[in-house]
Amino acid sequence: MRVLVVMVIALFVSAACGGGTKGSPSVAPAAIPGSPVRIDASSFDAVAAGWRTDFARAAVAGSEFMSGGPGKDGIPAIDHPKFVSVAETTFVDDREPVLTLDVNGDARAYPVQILIWHELVNDVVGGKPVAVSYCPLCNSSVVFDRTVQGRVLDFGVSGLLRRSDLVMFDRQTESWWQQITGEAVVGEFLGTRLEALASNTISFADFRAAHPGGKVLSRDTGFNRDYGRTPYRSYDASGSKPFLFNGQLDERLDPVDRVVTVEFGSEAVAYPFSRLAEHPVVNDAAGSQSIVVFYRKGTLSPLDRSSIQESRDVGSAVVLSRSLDGRVLTFEPGGDAFRDLETGSSWDISGVARSGPLAGKSLDQVNYATSFWFAWAAFKPETRIWQP
Repeated sequence: MRVLVVMVIALFVSAACGGGTKGSPSVAPAAIPGSPVRIDASSFDAVAAGWRTDFARAAVAGSEFMSGGPGKDGIPAIDHPKFVSVAETTFVDDREPVLTLDVNGDARAYPVQILIWHELVNDVVGGKPVAVSYCPLCNSSVVFDRTVQGRVLDFGVSGLLRRSDLVMFDRQTESWWQQITGEAVVGEFLGTRLEALASNTISFADFRAAHPGGKVLSRDTGFNRDYGRTPYRSYDASGSKPFLFNGQLDERLDPVDRVVTVEFGSEAVAYPFSRLAEHPVVNDAAGSQSIVVFYRKGTLSPLDRSSIQESRDVGSAVVLSRSLDGRVLTFEPGGDAFRDLETGSSWDISGVARSGPLAGKSLDQVNYATSFWFAWAAFKPETRIWQP
């Protein structure tokens, strides 16, 4: 399996290398508590060529970073994204995964078949500059608001990995940012964390049902890529070893088990897809907040067969607040949807009541993440795993 992945990545490197474009992202920052440990800048000598990063400001040693193959901007971010309407979208299968975002009523879907070749999209949604990110090796998708200290940043793909996870960089200061945490770990912005925005990774059919007037990222990216096919064939096969991962594997779950995770304060909880498939509704509490996890079949893996449309169904999961208008709802599966016990209203996976007494109401989305277990556990080792 390792040999297969190496061959696939090598092919991807030759296909992906090309010029990047510049975009306009923004991030709402948060200072990371505590003083970062200062690292000897000379530890970056092996990876510093071609960078103007302030390596005197680092929270981790240069030895933690590995080349993913393509160099800086070798995997080109999409900086001038074009969109088509849902009705015009014929190139995405109903079951394909899309990363979705709704800011001020501006609903957009970013097909993973495109993100897998670019990893970053610098966009402005609902008037807010955002960075849409996807790391194929960790299967982690995060959307960031990207204004730091009053500056709108543009993000690119560094070509470096840390614990197999995408390392982004901003083009203004060339600080290095860890995608899965949103934290600047090297450079001028050391000690700053980007604000993650509520987003979902669901099937295109579910996005279309929830947002018939939404927009979809077009294949007209300015780059010639084999959209619809994956360069990471069989990467998520059970028992696979993560590529370019030099950390300790948490053996509580299979490394490439998909998990949906939530954090409240110091508490982190992971809900494995393998368990959610048997228990598609989880009424739970995280910290002081009452939450519900919805799981629904019908979303394909982008890391299975060469053609994403021919890949296996892995489903999708979202996390929502159960509190609505002063009361806490309790949910159960309801046929092809979800049902609250208090009113019998029927809800879709995006948290909108489609019928019943609460029709038209929406549940607040909780900030959550989806990724492979190994990647999340590498950065959040104290995570509790949900048990039915």
